[in-house]
Amino acid sequence: MITRRPADERGRTAIGWLDSRHTFSFGEYYDPAHMGFRQLRVINEDWVQPGEGFGTHPHRDMEILTWIVEGSLQHKDSMGTGSVIRPGEAQIMSAGTGITHSEYNHSSVEPVHLLQIWIQPERRGITPRYDQRAFADAHMRDRLGVVVSPDERDGSIKIYQDAVVLVGRLGAGVCAEHPVGAGRAAWLQVVKGAVTANGGALAPGDGAAFTAERAVAVEARTPAEVLLFDLA
Repeated sequence: MITRRPADERGRTAIGWLDSRHTFSFGEYYDPAHMGFRQLRVINEDWVQPGEGFGTHPHRDMEILTWIVEGSLQHKDSMGTGSVIRPGEAQIMSAGTGITHSEYNHSSVEPVHLLQIWIQPERRGITPRYDQRAFADAHMRDRLGVVVSPDERDGSIKIYQDAVVLVGRLGAGVCAEHPVGAGRAAWLQVVKGAVTANGGALAPGDGAAFTAERAVAVEARTPAEVLLFDLA
């Protein structure tokens, strides 16, 4: 079964320096029909204006993944980490017993476009940690490459949950397929371009849940970038 989540039905926060679209309930946007999907709790697509950002704020007991679409994001946290995240790099924080951090657009000229994703951890009280890794374009070009996994397969970043995150940058007409194991489900989020997934058309910002499907086949109708979540 495939359940589409159209981009224009997402929640929205627009406060001048930030334009954010919420696939699932977040902050002041509450929709009991869209509280998450399996362990996937948040997908926020954010556009942050130059030099602006999120001041220091706390998190706990959540695996937080950041994926940059365009621009760059400056990160600082209570673990002493300071970094800049750019396209092709995945950043993950295990908030665990508690952290504080800030995120600002690293540029004073260009906006930054990013996805922030929250995945519930396998257990509470994990020791907080930070990781960031760059992935070569070949890792994702015309295929679905693993960027996050519990066993760090294919050079991916570790997550404390039975969840795998894959990224595909597909040329027009290219089809990439990912098998879905028995009892598992998948969520596809379209970042750029237009695709067909298991026969259903999806546009930029659209998401779709796949349950009781043996595989997810993504065909790019235009050059496209997608994130695929394989969830227990």
